[in-house]
Amino acid sequence: MTTHPSHIKLSLVPGLDRTRMSDGDLARGLMVGSTWATAETWRRFAPMVLTMAARALGSESEADDLAQEVFQRVFRKAKTLRDPDTLRSFVFSFAIRVLKTELRSKRTRGWLSFHQPEAVVDLACGTLDVESRDLLRRFYALLDRLAPRDRLVYALRNMEKMTVEEIASSTELSVSTVKRSLATATEKLSRWLESDLGWVDFLNGKVRP
Repeated sequence: MTTHPSHIKLSLVPGLDRTRMSDGDLARGLMVGSTWATAETWRRFAPMVLTMAARALGSESEADDLAQEVFQRVFRKAKTLRDPDTLRSFVFSFAIRVLKTELRSKRTRGWLSFHQPEAVVDLACGTLDVESRDLLRRFYALLDRLAPRDRLVYALRNMEKMTVEEIASSTELSVSTVKRSLATATEKLSRWLESDLGWVDFLNGKVRP
């Protein structure tokens, strides 16, 4: 991330069970600046943001920085939420915006370094062997070569299992644009993977998953 906001200090109010509260009631608490609402919003939605960011970026440490930025924005803009019942979508929209910005920055940093960026993959994948970990790193290195929009669309479709229509709504793109980006990303990745001997062996069953 290009910025490193300070970590948010969160704590739940003792004696009150906010975990069963509806998103709408939680949003109303957040909109008036209640401390408990800040804590519960993080507890409820941070896993969603962290998981999506880690899958898209290939790095849990980068995902943590991104999540901090997302919730800083959510808390600052909470009063602009028109429909309290859409709090989850509100948080998700900020996650998409910050992720889009980070992917652009990541691509720019790669160009400025005068060489292809190396993927930083520190995902929790203790069940993978050495060969599979290496394939994962190489896959994210290929993702780094995609244009930011194409990579975002590819990640949302193939890693988050979102529909084309959901992606279009979340990214404020037309359905036709999403389809073009997805087709472009898929075609490029398929071509690059076919030229990677390690992936050829994997697809032919010579490397254990």
